[in-house]
Amino acid sequence: MAPTAIELSSIEKRYGAHAALAGVSLAIAPGEFVALVGPSGSGKTTLLKTINGLVTPGAGTVRVMGEDAGAVPVHLLRRRIGYVFQEIGLFPHLTVAENIAITPKLLGWTQERIAARVSNLLRLVDLPAEMGARLPAALSGGQRQRVGVARALAAEPKIMLMDEPFGALDPVTRDQLGTDYRALHDQLSLTTVMVTHDMSEAVLLADRIVVLKAGVIVADGGPTELSRQSQDPDVRALLDAPKRQAQRLAERLGGAA
Repeated sequence: MAPTAIELSSIEKRYGAHAALAGVSLAIAPGEFVALVGPSGSGKTTLLKTINGLVTPGAGTVRVMGEDAGAVPVHLLRRRIGYVFQEIGLFPHLTVAENIAITPKLLGWTQERIAARVSNLLRLVDLPAEMGARLPAALSGGQRQRVGVARALAAEPKIMLMDEPFGALDPVTRDQLGTDYRALHDQLSLTTVMVTHDMSEAVLLADRIVVLKAGVIVADGGPTELSRQSQDPDVRALLDAPKRQAQRLAERLGGAA
């Protein structure tokens, strides 16, 4: 049996009468980049948050690196998994370096090891070393999101969870940061699960796309595979959206010429 980095088995989560997740099973191999897509309310973020214990499922099991996540103290589980979200959540009174160093400090790393890690991460996310002394308010949105990625990577996790990480950025910054993160994913041999509403982003960045609808998985596969095989009309509409946008752009730009 192939090893899994993340394994969800028959996950259910209800909020009153609403089934956010209805028996979802999903296995993710080490090194995969998986995008979770689907309409609002389909269960994407709920599914993501079951992996690091931010949401406790009502039924089913979550295994992370072969270990039952429910048997691990939640604070220890979360320290093993990087988490990046749209709001970033940097502490405004701490410098960039201090924000990045939060989890290593909690883990009892030496000052020397922390300083080396912060320096290395600033380089990895393409920020100048002197930016470590700045407060978050002095940074652009794209720079703050790069710091968010660095902070999530600080304790050397092998798994990264990303919830609409680039959604609040302008298109050019979003495209560059997505491309840079994908390079980091490959360089560091990470396993990444990303929620996105942008189908173009999913197709360009992910190895595999998982489509959710009403709390269940309705399609799962590589971008080319899904495009060729899926007959579900909602899945087809999602997959065809980037093509329609590209065609309209070509028409408008061609007309402008």
